[in-house]
Amino acid sequence: MRKTFIATGIILASLTSVAHANNQATMSNFSYDYAEARIGISPLTYGAGFSKSIHPNAHLTGSIDTEFDNDWDMAFGVGFHAPVNNWADITGEIKARNAKKDEGALSSSSGKLGMEVNIGVRQWLGPQLEVGGQLGHLNIDDSEKTIGSIYGRFHATELFSIGVQARFNDIYDDQIMLTTRFKY
Repeated sequence: MRKTFIATGIILASLTSVAHANNQATMSNFSYDYAEARIGISPLTYGAGFSKSIHPNAHLTGSIDTEFDNDWDMAFGVGFHAPVNNWADITGEIKARNAKKDEGALSSSSGKLGMEVNIGVRQWLGPQLEVGGQLGHLNIDDSEKTIGSIYGRFHATELFSIGVQARFNDIYDDQIMLTTRFKY
C-alpha cells in the first residue's frame, strides 16, 4: 500500500511538471524560414542556401557553394534552436556534406561524402543588428578539421537582410562571404 501511494504521488508530480513545461513559451527569437544568396571572396564563390522550420525548435537547412570550376560544396541537414534569453538563441546542426575540388583530398569525379556537426549562438545587438558565430567539426573521407564562422547581419526590413560572414578552415579555407537573406 505504501509503495502504491508513493508511486501515485510521483506520477501526479510528473504530470504536473509536464503540464507546466508545456505552458512555457519556447519560441525562438529569430526566423528560421529564409532563402539566402551569397558571394564568397578569396576564393570567389557563388552560393545559395535555405532554412525551413519543421518544429518550434527545429529546422531543415541546406546550401551549395561553387567556384564554377568543376567544384562544389553541398550540405543538407537538420538543426535545433532554442532561446537563451529575449535577445539570444543557441543553435546546433548536423549536416551531410558532399564536396569536390580538383586538387587535394577532395578530388573525385562525384565528390566526397562526409558530415558536419556544429553549435552556435545568434544575438541581437539592436532592433536591426544581429551577430553570431558557429564552431563545428567537419569529417569528409577520413579528413577531419575544426571549422568556424562569425557574422554580422543588418535586417533592413522584416523580410530582407544583408550580412557579412567570415569562415575559418572550411572547404574553401578562410573566406569572407557577403550574403542576402529573404524571409518567407
